[in-house]
Amino acid sequence: MNHAISVVFLLLLFAFLCVMNWSPYIKSFQAYLKIERGLSANTVANYTFDLERLCAYMVANSISVSPERIDEEQVQGFIYSVAKEVNARSQARIISGLKSFFQYLVFEDYRSDNPMELVETPKIGRKLPDTLSVEEIDQLIEAIDLSSAEGERNRALLETLYGCGLRVTELVGLKISDLFFDEGFIKITGKGNKQRFVPIASSTQRYITRYRQEIRCHQDIVKGHEDTLFLNRRGKQLTRAMIFTIIKRLAVQINLHKTISPHTLRHSFATHLLENGADLRSIQMMLGHESITTTEIYVHLDRTHLTQIVHKFHPRKS
Repeated sequence: MNHAISVVFLLLLFAFLCVMNWSPYIKSFQAYLKIERGLSANTVANYTFDLERLCAYMVANSISVSPERIDEEQVQGFIYSVAKEVNARSQARIISGLKSFFQYLVFEDYRSDNPMELVETPKIGRKLPDTLSVEEIDQLIEAIDLSSAEGERNRALLETLYGCGLRVTELVGLKISDLFFDEGFIKITGKGNKQRFVPIASSTQRYITRYRQEIRCHQDIVKGHEDTLFLNRRGKQLTRAMIFTIIKRLAVQINLHKTISPHTLRHSFATHLLENGADLRSIQMMLGHESITTTEIYVHLDRTHLTQIVHKFHPRKS
């Protein structure tokens, strides 16, 4: 019994020492990610979770060492343990996050080397996004029950999600003050609080206007949400999870045998633009991609379209 108590005490001691050793560095790193790199709260949370996971590994293996002193072998042991639990894509994300953390410590002169420098990232295939056809998107939206109070809202938000190629976080955060219908644009606040203007079709404008005039104006709106465009029945901002639920339920209703999410509509937006002749640079700007290499993934979806472009526009087409 005394032995068991001693083991628990030692584990708690190691956990306490790890928190004391690592917490100031992690907080400093979080501030750097938010302020200097402008990363989103979700991304910062993921980086933090991976560092906490490293701390938990150290506690479980009775390793008490600060971020300034941890060596390559100890970090490698953590990576090996993680490799048994997660897939290659998750491993790559964890390794990338840890490399950034230790690179930050080098930059701030806490360390002279990065213990992750020789750790190789697992090779992962480039995952092509799922897409829906125009007909499937039409079926999805037509399945919305417009007799319910939420029906008009759901149609307006799905039309906006697909029609403007938004991320789900951008959709739920959309404000009335972000709507510039006279100019034909909406203002979007994307990753890292970067703002962009996205064209919005007149049909989508009509659905939003109808929702505001027929549904939203009759709601009791919670203080602080007066400018939020899409509200739940309690008068607050919708959650990301609710958007997922709405789309999943509609997919079941139309017997759509595809695994879809709000991001599927964003991928479909980009793919349909490409198929209809839009250039990649314009799509990049509308999606809010920092690098065009991120947008280039859509090129791989329809090589037939690219062949047609060459035959139509290249001077040596014949």
